[in-house]
Amino acid sequence: MSEICERIHHMLSNFERHHFPFDENEIPLNGIYLVFEDGERSHGTDRIVRVGTHTGENQLRSRLKQHFVNENKDRSIFRKNIGRALLQKANDPFLKQWEWDLTSREAKEGLLSLLDVDRQKEVEEAVSVHIRQHLSFVVLQVASKEERLELEQKIISSISWCEQCGPSPDWLGLYSTKQKIRESGLWLVNGLYKEQMSRKELEMLEKMIVTG
Repeated sequence: MSEICERIHHMLSNFERHHFPFDENEIPLNGIYLVFEDGERSHGTDRIVRVGTHTGENQLRSRLKQHFVNENKDRSIFRKNIGRALLQKANDPFLKQWEWDLTSREAKEGLLSLLDVDRQKEVEEAVSVHIRQHLSFVVLQVASKEERLELEQKIISSISWCEQCGPSPDWLGLYSTKQKIRESGLWLVNGLYKEQMSRKELEMLEKMIVTG
């Protein structure tokens, strides 16, 4: 299990890395993204801390902007999870309001008047600082929705099963309110500990990276 994860990490170690602010014209329209975080290492290289993709056609750039640019945690579970950890680390009671999902009209009507809007803005800004200053990512172009969803799943599973991949003592995710994040060392709660990549799929991934 560790061997597959090690190969994935080494394949991507020299791949083009994107940081904020990134040029969206350098990002393919469809694909998957793999995120790295400062201070996190595994297999002698930077450790992958999140894998993600998109479902809508030609929405990879938009998805990445929801994480790195747009300050709205209800449109990015990644942002929401980082905010949870920041608030938990600070023992901040605003965590209760941060959990509110204000996407629906009903929720806005019922909760918006109770929300500490200024504090919400401050936390969104703190999330942006962490993401923009400490995270980077690589992207793999995958045109087919079915293929990118399967590839995302297999990579997540392969990393989560790896006995050598784990968070550093200083990883922010250790303050997460989500047990799966704390235990896996990944900013993810879905797709963990399922079917990992086969050697054939690993070879296909390697060809994909080489031909980039």
